Amino acid sequence: MLLAVPIEPFDWNRILFSEDAPPLFLLEVALRCVLTYFMVIGALRVTGRRGVRQLSIFELSIILALGSAAGDAMLYDDTPLLHAAVVFVVVPMLYLLFNKATEKYPRFSDWLEGKPVLLVENGSICIEEFRQQNLTQKELFGELRKLQVEHLGQVRRAYIEATGEVSAYFFSEEDVQPGLPIWPERLGQTQQRAPEAGSYACATCGKVRELPAAGVARCPVCQDDQWIPACDAQRIT
Repeated sequence: MLLAVPIEPFDWNRILFSEDAPPLFLLEVALRCVLTYFMVIGALRVTGRRGVRQLSIFELSIILALGSAAGDAMLYDDTPLLHAAVVFVVVPMLYLLFNKATEKYPRFSDWLEGKPVLLVENGSICIEEFRQQNLTQKELFGELRKLQVEHLGQVRRAYIEATGEVSAYFFSEEDVQPGLPIWPERLGQTQQRAPEAGSYACATCGKVRELPAAGVARCPVCQDDQWIPACDAQRIT
């Protein structure tokens, strides 16, 4: 396959500069870096902490911002190295600037990266806080199952950390109370009417209450009317 324009190997003018752009274009590259970096930070902020997981927003942003610049400079003959060099100077500077800002201004750090949020307290989901997170019940229960949790009555407190990980504190064996089972098989067995008298957990928030046989009720916390027989098993680690 013939190239439309022959490439002269080791043409330093082509490698370092662009024949189509004046040197002042380097300043525009720097401005593009700043604007794009802000867009990347904004997109990561919107997607929430679960999209970031173990990396901080800043660590992920620098990977995304530098990845394309490095790849283009390595592969494409029409990408001047000086343009890539500007990117590799400006982006780390922005990274350091944002890190310093989060260290100096805790409120800015909490707004941008998030802070630990209490999701489960005394065996029930903190429904208002939970609904403010970019998190589904399925995801929360999946994280709790990784911690060998069988039902919410075993959980004294659970937090979603700034990294998106879920951490939990548990009741002692003697303090475990009936709670909402979080096995997928059990979660699909919701019912509006209690088949027999006993303890039932709200399928939405995990609030437990006693229902009579054939009894129906609305959860006093989240107003849901779907119930699952509560589980009182001890946690086995």
